[in-house]
Amino acid sequence: MDYKDRIEYALEHIEANLKTELTLACLAKAAGYSEYHFLRIFKQVTGLTPADYIRKRRISEIVRETDGTNRAISDIAFEYGFNSKENFTRAFKSEHNILPTEYKLFKNSLKLFNKLQLIVSPFEIIPEIVTIDGFCLTVCINNEDYIPKFWNLYNCKKMSLKLSGGKTVPDYGVSYWNSEKKQLDYFIGIRTSDATGDTAGTIQLEIPGGLYAVFTTPPATHFDFINTVHRTWAFINNIWILNGKYRHSLNRMYEFETYLETSRTFSEKIFIPITEKE
Repeated sequence: MDYKDRIEYALEHIEANLKTELTLACLAKAAGYSEYHFLRIFKQVTGLTPADYIRKRRISEIVRETDGTNRAISDIAFEYGFNSKENFTRAFKSEHNILPTEYKLFKNSLKLFNKLQLIVSPFEIIPEIVTIDGFCLTVCINNEDYIPKFWNLYNCKKMSLKLSGGKTVPDYGVSYWNSEKKQLDYFIGIRTSDATGDTAGTIQLEIPGGLYAVFTTPPATHFDFINTVHRTWAFINNIWILNGKYRHSLNRMYEFETYLETSRTFSEKIFIPITEKE
């Protein structure tokens, strides 16, 4: 039996028992491994320890179960094994950088953790190739270790409305590879032409015009929107750029994504600056 099949048995066992106690011993038995070998192989396949994987899956299912119900999120969390409101709040904030009550109030899009699929179905998006004019953004600088956490804070603090002076306008997320610091810098904000509100603590970015590939993410739901966005980025960087006739433009290093959170359409456009390969 292939080791992936064995881990798949363990994953199915986890899904069937998310609301009951799951021990390392029972998961190792489901996979047919000793505890030592199961722990090593599970982390090798998933990138997570079993405990971390289970915690992420439980938090994600709790979020899903809050949709369309007036039940307290802490009550649902208790069913999934969190023995106190404080423990769940701490785990939720560690995962998403906002409090459960903030999510309940604003219903912003979260990056949920779905059951791991060891066999991934094909994914493809055909972009539109367009020429755009340059424009200026007024943006906040990311200081979080994980970009979805930055978006959660931005949305829950209503930063878009703060920057715009109360107007509903599209938000922009901008990526830039900082070669000096060897890191990806990320910014969120709005067009400077819309920034007539409180812009304290922001900077301005000049987005150059030119040729761009524009990818529109497939329609999604509130619960799978962020995962769809991440899958689209993976397709762009790992498949489309490598196999297509275009490459990243070296003269226009900003990549950006834009969407309107309040539209609840759960789709965004991703702009990649490009030039034809020689």
